[in-house]
Amino acid sequence: MLSGGAGYRRWRSAVTAKPATTLRLHIDWTRCDGRGLCSELLPQLLSRDEWGYPLVRDRSREPSVPTRMVKHARRAVARCPRLALTLVEGT
Repeated sequence: MLSGGAGYRRWRSAVTAKPATTLRLHIDWTRCDGRGLCSELLPQLLSRDEWGYPLVRDRSREPSVPTRMVKHARRAVARCPRLALTLVEGT
């Protein structure tokens, strides 16, 4: 029988833990005006075209944000002057 000790808490948290979700970077093209700040903050995910609009490096519609870059992606979302970036959960 399991008691309420530390071992039980570890087992319970392992069983009830949510699976890791993938974050994706969504660009709202109706808001973006090509200032290029996002590509400066996320050069691993985005580059710029000749007008300053972001280009997704892997050519996907919504690039996956690696775990190591989530902090940088959140910063880019917060600093976008046109509020054109959003982090969305996806597969």
